[in-house]
Amino acid sequence: MSEMTVCEKILSRTSGQESVRPGEIIEARPDLAMSHDNTYLVYRSFKEVGASRLKDPSSIVVVLDHRAPASTVNSANTQRFIREIVNRLGIENFFDIGTGICHQLLIERGLVKPGMLILGTDSHSTTYGSIGAMGTGIGATDMASVWSKGSLWLKVPATIRVEITGATPKGVFAKDLALILVGKLGVMGADYCCIEFYGEYISNTSISERMTLCNMAAEAGAKSAIVPSGSGSKDNLSIQSCSIPDKNATYLTSLRIDSQTAEPIVAVPPSVDNVVSVRSVEGTKIDQAFLGSCTNGRLDDLAIAASMLNGKKVRSSTRLIITPASSEIYLAAAKEGILEILVRSGAVVTNPGCGPCLGAHQGILADGETCISSSNRNFRGRMGSRDAEIYLASPATVVASAIEGKIADPRRYLE
Repeated sequence: MSEMTVCEKILSRTSGQESVRPGEIIEARPDLAMSHDNTYLVYRSFKEVGASRLKDPSSIVVVLDHRAPASTVNSANTQRFIREIVNRLGIENFFDIGTGICHQLLIERGLVKPGMLILGTDSHSTTYGSIGAMGTGIGATDMASVWSKGSLWLKVPATIRVEITGATPKGVFAKDLALILVGKLGVMGADYCCIEFYGEYISNTSISERMTLCNMAAEAGAKSAIVPSGSGSKDNLSIQSCSIPDKNATYLTSLRIDSQTAEPIVAVPPSVDNVVSVRSVEGTKIDQAFLGSCTNGRLDDLAIAASMLNGKKVRSSTRLIITPASSEIYLAAAKEGILEILVRSGAVVTNPGCGPCLGAHQGILADGETCISSSNRNFRGRMGSRDAEIYLASPATVVASAIEGKIADPRRYLE
């Protein structure tokens, strides 16, 4: 049997094959299959092939998060239809509006385990790799196949090994390193590849920061992104063993990032790989700052914001919108007094969801406006008007910019 990377081992297990190699087409059975507000499209394809029953209801997860609560009559009708589908098909893993963003919820609720294969109708399903799983995005028609057959044809991706060395200096976070990585690879530099993360930084960082890295890997075209992990319950050893690569696994290429020399980074519109130092764009006027999304809406992100805003105010000419990634994060932030600091500073805190990030509601940009955001995409029209501009940055840089009303270096606001 040949030596395999993590994603190869996971696909080998879920396809029932002794080994798989990059480029090979296999039929895999996912451990979990997630869809969100596009579940109505999945169901339409499901019915078109004549299916009426789910192959494995326990593996199906549905989350309403993109337009939560409904932003239009059309989205309200769609959500009502999805609720009917969930009841009709007996889907127990259903999370209605206000519960949180799909990628946060699946990890937070313990549905994702190391070594699993998770398919999701969202490109940022790569997030699940943060705990040693293989998450990858698929289309609604593909998901209909999973619903009806319990399996899907997949091509085995090649793997890129990324090593992040050392500890980060003050003001540098996983988002900065993720932008550096996308800048090095380019928006399609990891097209249909899996990225495996290693190094001292990875070993010592939090799950939250790992989620940010794996989430942003999608912006380099990655099919999946994985932080190898051997930890977990003894009940799933056959699955868990897939989350560790073989010693002599073959990689397409290797890349190294020295986090000790990194500094706060910004992705300049309209491309995620157009990365520069914050210093080079300091002083750029902003109209809105957004902190949230599946990339950076966790408790540690909100805590950073509160520590920087405590006793300060958001610039009167700037709107700061903050969206926790889940109701659990929202409640924890309230309990710890974080929300009070944020609101008293002038920030607007919304319910958990994806609204501002995809430009659905709760923070749409007007013509000619400029926003600095902790989300994952900055192409034209992403958050509203095609004539608006979006800069991507870490939560700390977003908050520093909200305080000054212009893009600002966060290091002077951090202890």
